[in-house]
Amino acid sequence: MGLQSDRVAVVTGASRGAGRGIALALGATGATVYVTGRTRREGDAPLPGTVEATAAAVTAAGGRGIAVFCDHADDRDTRRLFERVGDEQGRLDILVNNATLIHDALTAVGPFWEKPLELVDILDVGLRSHYTASWFAAPLLLANGEGLIVNTSSFGGRIYMHGPAYGAGKAAVDKMAHDMAVDFRPHRVAVLSLWLGLLATERTLRVFAAEPEKYAGLRDATESPEFTGRVIDALARDPALMDKSGQVWIGAELARQYGVRDTDGRQPQSPRLLFGEPTTFGAAVVQ
Repeated sequence: MGLQSDRVAVVTGASRGAGRGIALALGATGATVYVTGRTRREGDAPLPGTVEATAAAVTAAGGRGIAVFCDHADDRDTRRLFERVGDEQGRLDILVNNATLIHDALTAVGPFWEKPLELVDILDVGLRSHYTASWFAAPLLLANGEGLIVNTSSFGGRIYMHGPAYGAGKAAVDKMAHDMAVDFRPHRVAVLSLWLGLLATERTLRVFAAEPEKYAGLRDATESPEFTGRVIDALARDPALMDKSGQVWIGAELARQYGVRDTDGRQPQSPRLLFGEPTTFGAAVVQ
């Protein structure tokens, strides 16, 4: 998929968390990375991180970071994002659909009806937004004659995790990747869903700090946010990438296959034994 140094990528939801880490890892290869987010200034969000800070970090890592303030709940913002990429770069190699609306009550214990109704907003930003971004990105990817779309997802698409809204959203983005892959296959654009492990994000570390005894020992089992970006970089360089299109993959298992390690040199373990097999879909196509 071209040279690492001339790749153009879009990473949505990159003010912090997984998106920021993915953007940094791709930037470290010399890529131009458009990072999207809604946080303009520190303090605007309950967690640290801004889209401009991520873009600056991408540039410092060796790439070219470009900040785009974008509300992925607004199709007009998403359209303008990809129009800008087209105008400035004339191409797109990698789209990482990561923007997800996570409510602070997501990890609260209890049935869904005792939690805020707003948890269901993940079906807008986190599901519909992935579809919309892929739709607007399609002309740029098709013009390349090859490309890669990755939906960041989790084992929540297979097991009960954080309640029905979260689970339905993750299961849906997995299936959406499979179906988009069918449409994109003749154009050599790969689409897949990537299950992440427990990431050491700002949100996760805040939870750990609030109840250190409860989460003692889990810190050593986390993956850095950059780890997922390293896996995506390896995917993009895989000459057999199209063989992986349309499937759900566990990030830690791909890393082992590609010889990718985390930022501290560790080889994160796959959670497969705890949470089960990745979702598989049928091969039949009904037009």
